[in-house]
Amino acid sequence: MTQNQKSTVVITGASSGVGLYAAKALAKKGWHVIMACRNLEKTQRVAREVGMSSDSYTIIHLDLASLKSVRQFVEDFRKTGRSLDALVCNAAVYMPLLKEPLRSEDGYELSVATNHLGHFLLCNLMLEDLKKSSSSEPRLVILGTVTANPKELGGKIPIPAPPDLGDLQGFEQGFKAPISMINGKKFKSGKAYKDSKLCNVLTMRELHRRYSNSTKIVFSSLYPGCVAETALFRNHYSLFRTIFPLFQKNITGGYVSEELAGERVAMVVADPEYNKSGVYWSWGNRQKEGRKSFVQEVSNEALDDDKAQKLWELSAKLVGLADEQGVSFATSGSSA
Repeated sequence: MTQNQKSTVVITGASSGVGLYAAKALAKKGWHVIMACRNLEKTQRVAREVGMSSDSYTIIHLDLASLKSVRQFVEDFRKTGRSLDALVCNAAVYMPLLKEPLRSEDGYELSVATNHLGHFLLCNLMLEDLKKSSSSEPRLVILGTVTANPKELGGKIPIPAPPDLGDLQGFEQGFKAPISMINGKKFKSGKAYKDSKLCNVLTMRELHRRYSNSTKIVFSSLYPGCVAETALFRNHYSLFRTIFPLFQKNITGGYVSEELAGERVAMVVADPEYNKSGVYWSWGNRQKEGRKSFVQEVSNEALDDDKAQKLWELSAKLVGLADEQGVSFATSGSSA
Protein backbone atom coordinates (compact mmCIF):
# COMPACT_ATOMS: atom_id res chain seq x y z
CA MET A 1 0.00 0.00 0.00
CA THR A 2 1.42 3.38 -0.95
CA GLN A 3 1.20 6.43 1.27
CA ASN A 4 -1.52 8.02 -0.86
CA GLN A 5 -3.65 4.87 -0.60
CA LYS A 6 -3.59 4.81 3.17
CA SER A 7 -6.75 5.64 5.07
CA THR A 8 -6.45 9.12 6.57
CA VAL A 9 -7.63 10.25 10.01
CA VAL A 10 -7.64 13.71 11.55
CA ILE A 11 -7.09 13.73 15.33
CA THR A 12 -7.44 16.96 17.29
CA GLY A 13 -5.18 17.42 20.29
CA ALA A 14 -2.76 14.74 19.09
CA SER A 15 0.29 16.27 20.75
CA SER A 16 -0.25 14.59 24.14
CA GLY A 17 -2.21 12.05 26.10
CA VAL A 18 -4.98 10.01 24.54
CA GLY A 19 -4.76 11.86 21.21
CA LEU A 20 -1.05 11.14 20.83
CA TYR A 21 -1.41 7.46 21.61
CA ALA A 22 -4.47 7.17 19.38
CA ALA A 23 -2.30 8.61 16.60
CA LYS A 24 0.41 6.06 17.36
CA ALA A 25 -2.08 3.17 17.42
CA LEU A 26 -3.73 4.18 14.14
CA ALA A 27 -0.34 4.66 12.47
CA LYS A 28 0.49 1.09 13.53
CA LYS A 29 -2.74 -0.03 11.90
CA GLY A 30 -1.53 1.49 8.62
CA TRP A 31 -3.41 4.78 8.73
CA HIS A 32 -1.97 8.18 7.87
CA VAL A 33 -2.61 10.52 10.78
CA ILE A 34 -3.21 14.25 10.46
CA MET A 35 -2.11 15.54 13.86
CA ALA A 36 -4.17 18.72 14.40
CA CYS A 37 -2.47 20.70 17.16
CA ARG A 38 -1.52 24.19 18.34
CA ASN A 39 2.19 23.55 19.01
CA LEU A 40 3.81 22.17 15.85
CA GLU A 41 7.32 21.79 17.27
CA LYS A 42 6.09 19.90 20.32
CA THR A 43 3.95 17.63 18.14
CA GLN A 44 6.93 16.82 15.91
CA ARG A 45 9.03 15.98 18.97
CA VAL A 46 6.49 13.75 20.73
CA ALA A 47 5.61 11.89 17.52
CA ARG A 48 9.27 10.90 17.25
CA GLU A 49 9.47 10.07 20.96
CA VAL A 50 6.62 7.54 20.77
CA GLY A 51 8.17 5.95 17.68
CA MET A 52 5.90 7.12 14.88
CA SER A 53 7.60 6.90 11.48
CA SER A 54 7.90 10.23 9.67
CA ASP A 55 5.80 9.02 6.72
CA SER A 56 2.88 7.99 8.97
CA TYR A 57 1.76 11.48 9.95
CA THR A 58 1.34 15.08 8.87
CA ILE A 59 1.15 17.95 11.37
CA ILE A 60 -1.25 20.83 10.64
CA HIS A 61 -1.88 23.78 12.94
CA LEU A 62 -5.26 23.94 14.66
CA ASP A 63 -6.41 26.09 17.57
CA LEU A 64 -9.96 25.04 18.37
CA ALA A 65 -10.52 28.17 20.47
CA SER A 66 -10.30 30.22 17.25
CA LEU A 67 -13.05 29.82 14.67
CA LYS A 68 -10.72 31.43 12.12
CA SER A 69 -8.09 28.78 12.88
CA VAL A 70 -10.64 25.97 12.44
CA ARG A 71 -11.54 27.26 8.99
CA GLN A 72 -7.88 27.67 8.07
CA PHE A 73 -7.17 24.11 9.21
CA VAL A 74 -9.85 22.73 6.88
CA GLU A 75 -8.33 24.70 3.98
CA ASP A 76 -4.85 23.43 4.86
CA PHE A 77 -6.07 19.84 5.08
CA ARG A 78 -7.73 20.03 1.68
CA LYS A 79 -4.49 21.34 0.15
CA THR A 80 -2.85 18.00 1.06
CA GLY A 81 -5.07 16.29 -1.51
CA ARG A 82 -5.85 13.48 0.90
CA SER A 83 -9.21 11.81 1.29
CA LEU A 84 -10.66 11.95 4.80
CA ASP A 85 -11.76 8.61 6.23
CA ALA A 86 -12.15 9.47 9.92
CA LEU A 87 -12.28 12.52 12.18
CA VAL A 88 -11.51 12.19 15.90
CA CYS A 89 -12.58 15.12 18.09
CA ASN A 90 -10.29 14.50 21.04
CA ALA A 91 -8.82 17.83 22.17
CA ALA A 92 -10.15 19.43 25.35
CA VAL A 93 -9.22 22.03 27.93
CA TYR A 94 -10.12 21.76 31.61
CA MET A 95 -9.46 24.66 33.97
CA PRO A 96 -11.11 23.74 37.28
CA LEU A 97 -9.39 26.40 39.41
CA LEU A 98 -10.56 29.48 37.53
CA LYS A 99 -12.70 31.94 39.47
CA GLU A 100 -13.45 34.11 36.44
CA PRO A 101 -13.90 32.91 32.84
CA LEU A 102 -11.23 33.16 30.20
CA ARG A 103 -12.44 34.13 26.73
CA SER A 104 -11.60 32.89 23.26
CA GLU A 105 -10.65 35.38 20.54
CA ASP A 106 -14.30 35.19 19.45
CA GLY A 107 -15.45 36.27 22.92
CA TYR A 108 -16.78 32.92 24.17
CA GLU A 109 -15.96 31.17 27.45
CA LEU A 110 -12.78 29.25 26.67
CA SER A 111 -13.60 25.65 27.62
CA VAL A 112 -16.93 25.64 25.79
CA ALA A 113 -15.34 27.49 22.85
CA THR A 114 -12.59 24.87 22.57
CA ASN A 115 -14.31 21.64 23.53
CA HIS A 116 -17.68 22.23 21.87
CA LEU A 117 -17.90 25.18 19.49
CA GLY A 118 -14.55 24.61 17.76
CA HIS A 119 -15.32 20.93 17.30
CA PHE A 120 -18.88 21.70 16.19
CA LEU A 121 -17.58 23.92 13.40
CA LEU A 122 -14.87 21.40 12.46
CA CYS A 123 -17.39 18.55 12.24
CA ASN A 124 -19.74 20.55 10.04
CA LEU A 125 -17.01 21.72 7.67
CA MET A 126 -15.43 18.28 7.36
CA LEU A 127 -18.71 16.45 6.76
CA GLU A 128 -18.17 17.20 3.07
CA ASP A 129 -14.75 15.54 3.19
CA LEU A 130 -16.10 12.47 4.98
CA LYS A 131 -18.94 12.15 2.46
CA LYS A 132 -16.33 11.92 -0.33
CA SER A 133 -14.35 9.19 1.44
CA SER A 134 -13.70 6.01 -0.52
CA SER A 135 -14.17 4.06 2.70
CA SER A 136 -17.37 2.05 2.96
CA GLU A 137 -17.95 3.51 6.44
CA PRO A 138 -16.06 6.71 7.25
CA ARG A 139 -16.27 7.56 10.93
CA LEU A 140 -16.63 10.66 13.07
CA VAL A 141 -15.70 9.97 16.70
CA ILE A 142 -16.10 12.42 19.60
CA LEU A 143 -14.44 11.72 22.95
CA GLY A 144 -16.73 11.72 25.96
CA THR A 145 -16.17 11.76 29.70
CA VAL A 146 -17.74 9.91 32.58
CA THR A 147 -18.08 13.16 34.55
CA ALA A 148 -20.77 14.40 32.16
CA ASN A 149 -22.98 11.32 32.60
CA PRO A 150 -24.83 11.01 35.94
CA LYS A 151 -25.97 7.50 34.93
CA GLU A 152 -22.41 6.24 35.39
CA LEU A 153 -20.73 5.75 38.75
CA GLY A 154 -18.02 8.28 38.01
CA GLY A 155 -20.60 10.85 36.93
CA LYS A 156 -22.61 10.82 40.14
CA ILE A 157 -20.21 13.14 41.99
CA PRO A 158 -21.95 16.54 42.04
CA ILE A 159 -18.75 18.57 42.50
CA PRO A 160 -18.73 21.40 41.58
CA ALA A 161 -22.13 20.75 40.01
CA PRO A 162 -23.58 18.21 37.59
CA PRO A 163 -23.80 19.15 33.91
CA ASP A 164 -26.93 21.13 33.11
CA LEU A 165 -27.50 23.16 29.97
CA GLY A 166 -30.83 24.52 31.22
CA ASP A 167 -32.79 25.81 28.25
CA LEU A 168 -29.56 27.07 26.62
CA GLN A 169 -30.32 30.61 27.75
CA GLY A 170 -26.64 31.62 27.67
CA PHE A 171 -26.31 30.53 24.05
CA GLU A 172 -29.58 32.25 23.16
CA GLN A 173 -28.20 35.51 24.58
CA GLY A 174 -25.06 35.32 22.44
CA PHE A 175 -22.68 33.70 24.97
CA LYS A 176 -20.45 36.76 25.26
CA ALA A 177 -19.49 38.78 28.35
CA PRO A 178 -20.94 38.93 30.89
CA ILE A 179 -22.47 35.53 29.98
CA SER A 180 -20.13 32.61 30.57
CA MET A 181 -22.32 29.53 31.09
CA ILE A 182 -24.55 27.79 28.57
CA ASN A 183 -27.50 27.99 30.97
CA GLY A 184 -26.83 31.68 31.58
CA LYS A 185 -26.05 31.25 35.29
CA LYS A 186 -23.00 32.03 37.43
CA PHE A 187 -19.61 30.85 36.16
CA LYS A 188 -18.36 27.53 37.54
CA SER A 189 -15.22 26.40 35.76
CA GLY A 190 -15.51 22.66 36.44
CA LYS A 191 -19.16 22.66 35.42
CA ALA A 192 -18.31 24.54 32.20
CA TYR A 193 -16.09 21.59 31.25
CA LYS A 194 -18.83 19.06 32.04
CA ASP A 195 -21.35 21.11 30.06
CA SER A 196 -19.02 21.23 27.05
CA LYS A 197 -18.61 17.45 27.11
CA LEU A 198 -22.38 16.98 27.37
CA CYS A 199 -22.60 19.17 24.26
CA ASN A 200 -20.17 16.78 22.53
CA VAL A 201 -22.52 13.84 23.07
CA LEU A 202 -25.59 15.83 22.02
CA THR A 203 -23.70 16.89 18.88
CA MET A 204 -22.79 13.29 18.07
CA ARG A 205 -26.39 12.18 18.46
CA GLU A 206 -27.68 15.06 16.34
CA LEU A 207 -25.10 14.35 13.63
CA HIS A 208 -26.38 10.77 13.64
CA ARG A 209 -30.01 11.88 13.44
CA ARG A 210 -29.36 14.28 10.57
CA TYR A 211 -26.87 12.39 8.46
CA SER A 212 -26.65 8.66 9.22
CA ASN A 213 -29.45 7.71 6.83
CA SER A 214 -28.37 10.00 4.00
CA THR A 215 -24.63 9.27 4.20
CA LYS A 216 -22.44 6.27 4.98
CA ILE A 217 -20.76 8.06 7.91
CA VAL A 218 -20.71 6.33 11.31
CA PHE A 219 -21.05 8.78 14.22
CA SER A 220 -20.08 7.67 17.73
CA SER A 221 -18.59 8.70 21.06
CA LEU A 222 -16.56 6.83 23.62
CA TYR A 223 -15.26 6.90 27.17
CA PRO A 224 -11.98 4.94 27.08
CA GLY A 225 -11.65 4.72 30.87
CA CYS A 226 -10.20 6.98 33.54
CA VAL A 227 -6.97 8.40 32.14
CA ALA A 228 -5.72 9.78 35.45
CA GLU A 229 -2.29 10.84 34.20
CA THR A 230 -2.89 13.23 31.34
CA ALA A 231 -2.14 16.81 30.34
CA LEU A 232 -5.88 17.49 30.67
CA PHE A 233 -5.18 17.96 34.40
CA ARG A 234 -2.24 20.33 33.92
CA ASN A 235 -4.33 23.22 35.28
CA HIS A 236 -5.30 21.36 38.46
CA TYR A 237 -3.61 21.38 41.86
CA SER A 238 -0.28 19.51 41.89
CA LEU A 239 -1.49 17.48 44.87
CA PHE A 240 -4.51 16.34 42.84
CA ARG A 241 -2.23 15.29 39.99
CA THR A 242 -0.25 13.16 42.45
CA ILE A 243 -3.13 11.59 44.38
CA PHE A 244 -5.71 11.05 41.63
CA PRO A 245 -3.78 8.35 39.68
CA LEU A 246 -3.03 6.47 42.94
CA PHE A 247 -6.70 6.68 43.92
CA GLN A 248 -7.82 5.32 40.54
CA LYS A 249 -5.23 2.53 40.57
CA ASN A 250 -5.66 1.35 44.15
CA ILE A 251 -9.17 2.31 45.26
CA THR A 252 -11.58 2.49 42.31
CA GLY A 253 -9.74 0.25 39.86
CA GLY A 254 -10.67 2.66 37.12
CA TYR A 255 -7.13 3.61 36.05
CA VAL A 256 -6.34 3.37 32.33
CA SER A 257 -3.01 4.35 30.80
CA GLU A 258 -2.83 6.93 28.05
CA GLU A 259 -1.56 4.22 25.72
CA LEU A 260 -4.46 1.84 26.38
CA ALA A 261 -6.97 4.67 26.04
CA GLY A 262 -5.38 5.63 22.73
CA GLU A 263 -5.62 2.05 21.52
CA ARG A 264 -9.32 2.02 22.42
CA VAL A 265 -9.89 5.19 20.40
CA ALA A 266 -8.11 3.55 17.47
CA MET A 267 -10.41 0.53 17.77
CA VAL A 268 -13.53 2.71 17.57
CA VAL A 269 -12.05 4.46 14.52
CA ALA A 270 -10.83 1.43 12.61
CA ASP A 271 -12.23 -1.90 13.77
CA PRO A 272 -15.29 -3.43 12.01
CA GLU A 273 -17.23 -4.16 15.19
CA TYR A 274 -17.52 -0.43 15.94
CA ASN A 275 -19.58 0.36 12.83
CA LYS A 276 -22.75 1.19 14.76
CA SER A 277 -23.79 4.84 14.47
CA GLY A 278 -25.32 6.99 17.21
CA VAL A 279 -23.86 5.08 20.17
CA TYR A 280 -21.54 5.80 23.09
CA TRP A 281 -18.92 3.11 23.68
CA SER A 282 -17.48 2.45 27.13
CA TRP A 283 -15.18 0.03 28.94
CA GLY A 284 -16.78 0.79 32.28
CA ASN A 285 -15.65 2.47 35.48
CA ARG A 286 -13.69 -0.49 36.86
CA GLN A 287 -11.07 -2.03 34.64
CA LYS A 288 -10.41 -5.75 34.35
CA GLU A 289 -7.95 -7.66 32.20
CA GLY A 290 -9.39 -8.18 28.72
CA ARG A 291 -12.35 -5.88 29.42
CA LYS A 292 -14.71 -5.73 26.45
CA SER A 293 -16.47 -2.60 25.32
CA PHE A 294 -20.21 -2.11 25.49
CA VAL A 295 -22.77 0.51 24.52
CA GLN A 296 -23.15 2.85 27.49
CA GLU A 297 -26.49 4.44 28.34
CA VAL A 298 -26.15 8.21 28.37
CA SER A 299 -27.86 10.76 30.60
CA ASN A 300 -31.45 11.87 30.14
CA GLU A 301 -30.22 15.30 29.07
CA ALA A 302 -27.94 13.74 26.44
CA LEU A 303 -30.97 11.79 25.15
CA ASP A 304 -33.11 14.93 24.77
CA ASP A 305 -33.62 15.22 21.00
CA ASP A 306 -35.31 18.61 21.25
CA LYS A 307 -32.37 19.99 23.21
CA ALA A 308 -29.94 18.46 20.69
CA GLN A 309 -31.69 20.24 17.83
CA LYS A 310 -31.82 23.54 19.70
CA LEU A 311 -28.13 23.21 20.65
CA TRP A 312 -27.31 22.58 16.98
CA GLU A 313 -29.19 25.64 15.77
CA LEU A 314 -27.75 27.98 18.41
CA SER A 315 -24.22 26.61 17.96
CA ALA A 316 -24.53 27.14 14.21
CA LYS A 317 -25.28 30.80 14.88
CA LEU A 318 -22.39 31.21 17.32
CA VAL A 319 -19.82 29.76 14.89
CA GLY A 320 -21.19 31.64 11.87
CA LEU A 321 -22.64 28.72 9.93
CA ALA A 322 -26.24 29.88 10.10
CA ASP A 323 -25.34 33.25 8.54
CA GLU A 324 -23.49 31.60 5.68
CA GLN A 325 -25.99 28.90 4.89
CA GLY A 326 -29.23 30.60 5.79
CA VAL A 327 -32.09 29.34 7.88
CA SER A 328 -32.21 26.12 5.88
CA PHE A 329 -28.99 25.08 7.62
CA ALA A 330 -30.92 24.23 10.77
CA THR A 331 -32.83 21.43 9.07
CA SER A 332 -30.72 20.55 6.03
CA GLY A 333 -29.56 16.98 5.77
CA SER A 334 -32.04 15.80 8.38
CA SER A 335 -32.79 12.11 8.20
CA ALA A 336 -35.34 12.14 10.99
